[in-house]
Amino acid sequence: MNVSYSNCSVAPAEYQQRLFPAVYSLVFVLGLPGNLVALSVFVFKVGPRTSFGVYFINLTLADTAILLTLPFHIHYHVNGNHWVFGDLACRVAGTLFYANIYSSVCFMSCICVDRYIATVYPHTYLRMRSSHCSVRVSLLIWGVLCLAVASFILMGPLKTAESAANGVFSYSCFENFALNEWGRRVAPYSVLSLVFCALLPSSIILVCYPLAAKRITRIGTKTARRAVRVIYTIMAITLLCFLPYHLMYLLHMLRRLGAISHCPYADAIHNARHVTKALVTINTCLDPLIYFAATNHFQWKPSRLRWLWGRLRRTTGVYTITRI
Repeated sequence: MNVSYSNCSVAPAEYQQRLFPAVYSLVFVLGLPGNLVALSVFVFKVGPRTSFGVYFINLTLADTAILLTLPFHIHYHVNGNHWVFGDLACRVAGTLFYANIYSSVCFMSCICVDRYIATVYPHTYLRMRSSHCSVRVSLLIWGVLCLAVASFILMGPLKTAESAANGVFSYSCFENFALNEWGRRVAPYSVLSLVFCALLPSSIILVCYPLAAKRITRIGTKTARRAVRVIYTIMAITLLCFLPYHLMYLLHMLRRLGAISHCPYADAIHNARHVTKALVTINTCLDPLIYFAATNHFQWKPSRLRWLWGRLRRTTGVYTITRI
């Protein structure tokens, strides 16, 4: 479908109908089981609950919420970018998808601050190791998220640019917004989300984690080296998945508001934004790898998955938590 930006017309990108279903399907198949297993481990196998565990549980919930919206987005792109589930379902699926992307960044920054305090100020961390503070912070994040999602949904339908191909109209879902929608609703939400749920949390991750890594490196033990690898793994997820998406969304917003008026840039921004939108969902697959492989909070040993598979007696290897 052609997308018009002021005096520019962006060429249709049919690759979206192959890119998004392929990436989303792979992410859904790999990410959903990994996050459900991670959630089961933290809910049923961890005790006592610590701030570190609370933030990880909430990060897993945010990842799972994103993953549960992917089948609708897969159908949308396979169906030629035509939404068939109705306007309300579009608003719910769209807002949950984007809101939980930002909540994932927020919870990762909370984990960052928690690990930074634990390594740089261990005595302070021992005094505040209880989960009460982390529960309040998590409830605050979810409260703001629910308020934003509910207000966006209740403000009514979003006007989008419907196009006709071969006489058949297609209904866009959470893309190709009409220009008046940008000024009325989309732009204010976008600015607030980029500042408080993207720029601020990402800055915390990219500043606090190197400081913690520098402090931990001085210890020189095998455990410390593993912790440094964890820090750089989380930084890599931020740099690979989140920052490209947020940067391209910022450029896309500036383009739609007329701040960027050079037409050749419109096509590049349009295509790059779709690529980074697919890329950002990969973080839901990478987060369980942090839980089970990267951190020094897990040790590998053979055991039976009785808690997960019930009566199945298949012996396998599973990560069990020894220290949070």
